[in-house]
Amino acid sequence: MTRAFDAPRALVFRALTTPDLIQRWLLGPPGWSMPICEIDLRVGGGYRYVWKQDGGGMEMGVSGTFREVAPPERIVHTERFDQAWYPGEAVVTTVLTEQEGRTVMTATVLYESAEARDTVLRSPMEQGVKASYDRLEAILTAQPD
Repeated sequence: MTRAFDAPRALVFRALTTPDLIQRWLLGPPGWSMPICEIDLRVGGGYRYVWKQDGGGMEMGVSGTFREVAPPERIVHTERFDQAWYPGEAVVTTVLTEQEGRTVMTATVLYESAEARDTVLRSPMEQGVKASYDRLEAILTAQPD
C-alpha cells in the first residue's frame, strides 16, 4: 500500500507511533473506536490495539512485536489478530520517504501463505485502510510541524 501525505516525514512517523494520534485515525470504516492502543516502540517491544464497534457491537484486537524501529524512516512489525480472519502471522514493513516536505508511506505486508494474502485481498480491508488514511491526512494537515 502506498499513500502520499503533504507533511514532513517526522510528523508522519509520529502519527504512526503515538497512541493518542493512532486512536484518532486508525479506525477503519465509520462506526468504530479504539479504546486500547498500547505501544512499546523499540526492537523487541510490542503493541496492542483493540477496536470496538459503536453501540456495543463487534470487538477486534491485534498485537505484534517490533523487529525494526528506525525513526523517522522505517518500522517493521509482526501482526496477529485475536480472532484470526486470515491464517498465521504477517510481517508489515513501513517505509517513509520525504521529498520537498511531502512524505510517501509504503507499507508492505508479507503473509505466511498465498491463502492468507488472498483472504485479505478479498476482504473489505481496502475501504477501511482508505478511510483510516483519509483521517490521517486530515490530522497531519491540522498538526503543526
